[in-house]
Amino acid sequence: MIEPLTPNTQAILLLTAPLLTGQRGTSCDLLGLSDYNRLTRILRAKQNEPADLIAPDADDLIEACAEPFGRERLDALLGRGFLLSQAVERWNSRAIWVISRADARYPKRLKTRLKEAAPPLLYGCGDIALLEKGGLAVVGSRATDDELINYTEKVGRISAEAHRLIVSGGARGIDQAAMRGAIMAGGEVAGVIAESLEKAALSRHNREPLMEGRLVLVSPYDPAAGFNVGHAMQRNKLIYALADAALVVTSDFQKGGTWAGAIEQLDRLRYVPVFVRNDTNSGKGIEALLKRGGRTWPDPENGSELLATLQAAMDSVASEPRQGTLPLRVEEEPANCRIAPVVAVSVLPTEPTLESYEQTSTDTNQLPSTELYSTVRAILLRELTSTLTEEDVAKMLDVTKTQAKAWLARLIEDEVVEKVNKSRPARFRITNDAEWLI
Repeated sequence: MIEPLTPNTQAILLLTAPLLTGQRGTSCDLLGLSDYNRLTRILRAKQNEPADLIAPDADDLIEACAEPFGRERLDALLGRGFLLSQAVERWNSRAIWVISRADARYPKRLKTRLKEAAPPLLYGCGDIALLEKGGLAVVGSRATDDELINYTEKVGRISAEAHRLIVSGGARGIDQAAMRGAIMAGGEVAGVIAESLEKAALSRHNREPLMEGRLVLVSPYDPAAGFNVGHAMQRNKLIYALADAALVVTSDFQKGGTWAGAIEQLDRLRYVPVFVRNDTNSGKGIEALLKRGGRTWPDPENGSELLATLQAAMDSVASEPRQGTLPLRVEEEPANCRIAPVVAVSVLPTEPTLESYEQTSTDTNQLPSTELYSTVRAILLRELTSTLTEEDVAKMLDVTKTQAKAWLARLIEDEVVEKVNKSRPARFRITNDAEWLI
């Protein structure tokens, strides 16, 4: 049975969610990360919470919050009640639940580790309690061979034998192999979905483990949302944050979501110990991850050996706590503050959003700008085969137009992107000489 939405979650949905109910997009100017941060600060200062914005007597509060955003914009977002009711009916018919950071059931691991980068909303199907269990995150490339698929399925089976949750991304290749191995062995799995949660929730392959409480599918993106390169590149952070340790089975070198997510964990976030499969045919990507601090996966043969491997890894970091590492600790709210620290994030990364880099620019452990630029460049080279505006790029990367303009300027300077018209809005695409780079 799906629990009713809390008033806070209803308000956060109205302010930040597209509420897709079959249409291709939304005409509303949703609050993104920076705007919602600002609104949250205003509400905190007034000792209010999001639910107060949809109360019968909310007019004065909305007016007080409207200056940075415009009253018309807030009224349009908060007035989408009928669309919200349609979306909720659709989700309920598919057994999809929705929670927000203001809800007590929101995973503590995400609040503790991601802090302000935690998504404001989580959509899911299955037993939400599985998200608190920790376990082994398994990530890797979509394109792989049968030998690695069999290898990864074995990791899933051994995890089931050890009664440890498998956390993965649900993508074809390594992700699905790990999840399939665990499910077939009677284990438990958490799948962090980057696209089409609705389809995954209705899949006949997932139906039985969902009903048995052995599988939970979760996504920070609207359940009807299709493929988006930014979402696909950016969800690994959630996978790592929900786990106790991680295993990278295979990775490209300096490209792709698996590489970006692993580098982010090794160099900056360090939520969990990161193991890397290592053999004579591992490839350049795996070799580079080992040099960056990845631990060699000892290839445990049974559940007992897996448990010993994970425990030793967690013990080794326990004496040197870093950002987000275990043991978990939930931050206390100020006694005079009613509102939980809800922050809207329209794209939740495996590779961090550009906004998150701006916010942590003083962090000496942050990912070097050359690696961030390499990831952004790879995304835009793929997307700019058709012409896009600065606003299009900003929405895709979940950054301000100013930041998008800066990245485009750098790509133009590198002679891989060109401006194709001088009228407004200006449009951009990759140069003919750069097409071979894709």
